[in-house]
Parts: sequence; structure tokens; C-alpha cells
Amino acid sequence: MTDPRDADDIEAIKRLKADYFRLLDSKQWPALGRLFTEDAILDSRDDSPNALAQGREAIVTMVATALEEAVTSHKGHSPAIELDGSDAASGTWTMEDRLVFGSDPPSLIVEGRGHYHETYLRGADGRWRIQELRLRRSRLVHNGKVLIERAPPGSN
Repeated sequence: MTDPRDADDIEAIKRLKADYFRLLDSKQWPALGRLFTEDAILDSRDDSPNALAQGREAIVTMVATALEEAVTSHKGHSPAIELDGSDAASGTWTMEDRLVFGSDPPSLIVEGRGHYHETYLRGADGRWRIQELRLRRSRLVHNGKVLIERAPPGSN
């Protein structure tokens, strides 16, 4: 039988990720930063070879610099979250995004999908935060040109 507290923790992690998407797309950078642990890692090197940051401040700087001028829409689906003890968890989310840079006409339209592979820690304040976020693309398209097209892991 599942402990009801487990369901509460899984729901809290889902809300954490919903906050991530909302704050990312609305460019609320300080609030976005508070969703990460102080020593968090964000790895989105499928998007750009240098898109690896460690530490809350470095993550916010990297993301804000990359996306400040874009209109973005990020969506997460089908979370698979596992509790790894009372204060740690891991999860995988199917994702889709669309980023539009520039105006009329846009200079770059990015469309993609893939998976977020994440770990989470519960802080001393009882709140869950992202400890590690690794984005692995199954498809990445820039202005209609396919840059990445690969099957997700385990889909042979």
C-alpha cells in the first residue's frame, strides 16, 4: 500500500515543474532561480554546446541570456517520478517547446521535443527543488531545418 505522503510529495514535484514552465515562459528569472538548489546543474547542451551551468545564479544567468528576447512556450507531459528516500526524488518528463526570436518576420523559430531527466531534493524548509535538469532532445528544428532527429532512449 502506498503511503499518502508519497502521493503528496509527487504532487508537490509536479507543481514545482509547472512553476518552472510558467516562470520560464513569463521570464520571472529570480523566482525561476528559487526553484533550483544552490548547487543545481542545468544541462541543455543538445541546444547549444556551451549550455551547461552549475549553481543557481549561473543557471539563471544562462537561461535569461539565452531566452530574454524570445517568446517561448514550454510544455511538459507524462511525468514519471520516483521517490528515492524521504528527501530525494528523480523524474522524467516528456517535453515540447517553441521559441520565437526576433519580430516581424522572426529571425529564428526553434521547435523541439525530448525529455527532461531530473533529480529533486527537499530542502530544510520542506520545499522540493530541482537539483539537476538534463534536457535530451529527440527532435530539434531551427527555421524548418532539422538539427537533431533521434529516437528517445529505450525506444529501439
